[in-house]
Amino acid sequence: MTNKQKDNGQRVPKRIKDVQSYMKKHLGTDVSFDIGYRQLVILEKNVCLYFVTGLCDSTIIQEIIKTLVETNDSESDTDAIGKVIENRLVHQQVEKADSMDEIVDQLLSGLIPVFVEGVPHAYILDIRNYPGRTPEEPDTERVVRGSRDGYTESIVENTALTRRRIRDERLRNEMMKIGERSKTDVCISYLQDVADDESVAWAKEKISKIDIDGIPMADKTIEEFFVDHKWNPYPLVRYTERPDVAAKHLLAGHLLLIIDTSPSIMILPTTFFDHMEHAEEFRQAPSIGTFIRWIRFLAVLASLYLLPLWLLFVIDPSLLPKELAFIGPNEEGNVPIIVQILLADIGVEFLRMAAIHTPTPLATAMGLIAAVMIGEIAVDVGLFSPEVILYVSISTIGSYVTPSYELSVANKIMKLMILILTAFFGAIGFSIGFVISIVSLVSFKAFKAPYLWPFIPFNYKAMVHNVLRVPIPYTNKRPSIVHPKDVYSQPNPETQKK
Repeated sequence: MTNKQKDNGQRVPKRIKDVQSYMKKHLGTDVSFDIGYRQLVILEKNVCLYFVTGLCDSTIIQEIIKTLVETNDSESDTDAIGKVIENRLVHQQVEKADSMDEIVDQLLSGLIPVFVEGVPHAYILDIRNYPGRTPEEPDTERVVRGSRDGYTESIVENTALTRRRIRDERLRNEMMKIGERSKTDVCISYLQDVADDESVAWAKEKISKIDIDGIPMADKTIEEFFVDHKWNPYPLVRYTERPDVAAKHLLAGHLLLIIDTSPSIMILPTTFFDHMEHAEEFRQAPSIGTFIRWIRFLAVLASLYLLPLWLLFVIDPSLLPKELAFIGPNEEGNVPIIVQILLADIGVEFLRMAAIHTPTPLATAMGLIAAVMIGEIAVDVGLFSPEVILYVSISTIGSYVTPSYELSVANKIMKLMILILTAFFGAIGFSIGFVISIVSLVSFKAFKAPYLWPFIPFNYKAMVHNVLRVPIPYTNKRPSIVHPKDVYSQPNPETQKK
């Protein structure tokens, strides 16, 4: 049992010396340079405040100290010093706390506790000012038209960006903490009169049961505690860094998990088709949005099945009709086709990883080297056939078109499995791989929601909304998969007729 656990119920000492001894023992105020404190004498009583350098606004700290010192010139009632100090704390958020463990947690979160000699509680001021960047458009979710702001690493800014879009009194942002040591803030956001109560209670229970030192990797760590299929490559929650996308899902009845230090917001529950949506579809006319959606579906299918299907035709050309007899390599290479495909696919992964770790000014030069020098020379020496480069490129582009990065990586793993089965067993292997890819998706459940809904189980109206970008005035119902308490997002047309 740690010291923190032993002192969990300790109350605020009335003597400032005891407070300082506690802070020295538990926070190492004599060792850690970032834990600062200031002791004052106000109305012949010792007053002490603590702060974490870098997490608080120093200007407000100076203003508070100045105001408290000026109390000596205008007050004389030492018996009511607690009330005097409380009234002099120039901040809009002042709370009382009488547990030292709670006070330490709040101090390390960026709040300021003020201790007064003889007062059995501390006054807590929320003047957090976390270091971070300004909201900017996410790199992976860019749009031609639309807002250019995005979530940041500050949970306070993120809830404000959401609240700016949903100014509803029924929007709830409930704060919880995770991690015995990190004590990371996690916010559950939902619309009280829309979101399913059972889903909200389930999410809270899951978070409260997470017992871990800390979550430095933030959202991904929480996801692994949430999902039942730990080794499943397919994403069962959706990540977004766009406030408009998050607000859209809130209005539909979904829950949001906002984790401090992460710019990615978790949306749950989500299905396979939720991962296929992109904000650009809703920023264009319905017909254009539908066209974009169909192209995206085609690209995702190509990223998953194009290479295995082409390999099948190479292995067994008799499956091709005469009109498509040109498909397949014109010359036998020095390396088997399946090895060429695997090497090219791995090479693309090399380039992707290198692009992530390469400074932006050098990324263009690296791309030119890969395309001109490596690609062309590899074809000239007979390592790759031109057709392999062509189909691997189309498949790779399809994975980049996939809106969800996690989904694109999962499809790539599934594609490699189908490729290997096709190489060993031909048409039977391709059929088995295809069936496995579909059955695996059908078997998954995203927090009790069927992953392939509304395709399996089939829901005609919901499927139409997934295939077509239906005009907003015609989408007056929330998806039934989230079990919303208020089904209609717009007035019920049948009620209006009556």
